[in-house]
Amino acid sequence: MATKIGLISLGCAKNLVDSEHMLALLREDGCEIVENMADAEVAIVNTCGFIESAKQEAIETILETAQYKQGGALRALVVTGCLAERYRDEIAAELPEVDAVLGTGSYEDIVTAVHAVLAGEKPAYFKDAASAALSGDRDRLTPSYTAYFKIAEGCSNRCGYCIIPKLRGKYRSRPMEELLEEAKALSDAGVKELIVIAQDITKYGTDLYGERRLPALLAELCKLNFTWVRLHYLYPDQITDELIDVIAREPKIVKYLDIPLQHASARILKAMHRPGDRASFTQLIGTLRERIPGLVLRTSLIVGLPGETEEEFAELCEFLQDVRIERAGVFEYSPEEGTEAATLPDQIDSEVKTRRRFIIEELQSGVIDDYNLSRMHETLDVLCEGYDEDEERYYGRSYADSVDVDGRVYFVSEQPVNAGTFVRVRIDDSLGADLTGTCVEG
Repeated sequence: MATKIGLISLGCAKNLVDSEHMLALLREDGCEIVENMADAEVAIVNTCGFIESAKQEAIETILETAQYKQGGALRALVVTGCLAERYRDEIAAELPEVDAVLGTGSYEDIVTAVHAVLAGEKPAYFKDAASAALSGDRDRLTPSYTAYFKIAEGCSNRCGYCIIPKLRGKYRSRPMEELLEEAKALSDAGVKELIVIAQDITKYGTDLYGERRLPALLAELCKLNFTWVRLHYLYPDQITDELIDVIAREPKIVKYLDIPLQHASARILKAMHRPGDRASFTQLIGTLRERIPGLVLRTSLIVGLPGETEEEFAELCEFLQDVRIERAGVFEYSPEEGTEAATLPDQIDSEVKTRRRFIIEELQSGVIDDYNLSRMHETLDVLCEGYDEDEERYYGRSYADSVDVDGRVYFVSEQPVNAGTFVRVRIDDSLGADLTGTCVEG
């Protein structure tokens, strides 16, 4: 009988793609993939280890999953991903519930690991993170109409607060020919929304070809049968005129850009080893909005970096009030061992960091309210994702809403609407961060 495998994928979309590769390898080996962990003989937890909250979530998930060993079908628990890479010795020593550990460079060893644990072994697989396979078949975990498209692995930016380069290795672009072959297969399979991802998609090609190749890649992707091509994440200092021209020119590229800025204070950004300052960011946003009509921006911000003064925090608030970025995720600085920022003096109390986060969230709540108000009575293309029984309405996303991080558009329709269908929705109200409306045509 086929071995039954259950998998839980934590963390970012890049981690999810790794999970999809592992599932494909296991299925090819003859395993059966099950959704209910109570039915699994081998459980895999693909972890995130980026910041403290992610580490805690990973450990809690490992312990909760291990409980299925008590009187259930579960025979073995395998831990993979960034937490495994970061704490390989600690996991083996402190979590006896774990039967095998695989680092970020060893996803292709998942089949070997499953066979080993079923034979009663407790193996560990750790190759250089930079040796991780960048391609291969995937058993996608996203809905059939949406797919993540990882164009590079690792990161070479060396931000002062970030552990990712140590966990994932240096930046490695995938060859364009390989990417276009995968994109063609996704297009042929009916994917309507392709989400282009990497730690930094703007650097795509610089390591392989000696030049930025993202504009050329995007132009080729737009020749395929996707409806939307969505971009995550663009570093502000790498956005060129050529890239802006392609985004503005190609109707399939949604006018939604995720550009992590992290702060606005020049001193704080320098301490982070991040590019830019308030003036350059303001100029960039102005240029983007001028050249890409209808543009919606998303960014990520960190408050409470060691030494952040009240004046520097106030500068961040003033910047956000001035530029009014439509989407922003704000995070409290998490001191992570192995990073430069963790060794800096003047670490900030958690209460101060929490207060600053709340202030930014309140400020951004007003920006979202204003943005939603500006969409009233507009008719938007919405990708339907299902029907909400509680709300008694369909729901989906507009171009301004990416998967899992932004709001929804709830709508009523006289005719049934299948998930994965694009419909036209007239916006007539808001529901917190979400919009509501009426389907006006299929």
